[in-house]
Amino acid sequence: MEHSPEPKWYVLHTFSGYENVAKENLETVVEKFNLQDRIFDIIIPEEDVIEEKNGKKKLVTRKSMPCYLLVKMIYGDDLWHNVTRTRGITGFVGPKGRPLALTEEEVMKLRLEKIKVETDLEVGDKVEIIEGPLDKMIGNIVSVNAEGGLVTVSVEMFGRENNVELEFSQVHKI
Repeated sequence: MEHSPEPKWYVLHTFSGYENVAKENLETVVEKFNLQDRIFDIIIPEEDVIEEKNGKKKLVTRKSMPCYLLVKMIYGDDLWHNVTRTRGITGFVGPKGRPLALTEEEVMKLRLEKIKVETDLEVGDKVEIIEGPLDKMIGNIVSVNAEGGLVTVSVEMFGRENNVELEFSQVHKI
């Protein structure tokens, strides 16, 4: 009996500024060679940060790991050429360019896998944000996505109401 290995997360190196192009090109390779059963997810690591420009604060999304893509795949030597020959990708991150899967700890730290969480959070609840760029802000829950482990919270920023999507672990019910 042939047992298929579990998919793991790998890191790919890209040319500087080509993260989006490399991701699109790899998605095209997945389609072209019917690799949907081997390559499951391609992520450009991003984070939300508050930037101040000309005295105005703005919430922006920027790359947290420039020049890298994270790919969830069932690796095999047969895929190495398909992936490394993709335009914009310079290779896998690992010893001598050979793929080295991320550890369970690294996957959790990078929040690549969603953990199923039971919650008592409901629409209308008042919450405090306890993590991230909006730490210590208070808001009200607008929607709850139990499957995704996400809540949408309405917070007042820059003189107006803004909806932000957060993980259950980033809010505390007041």
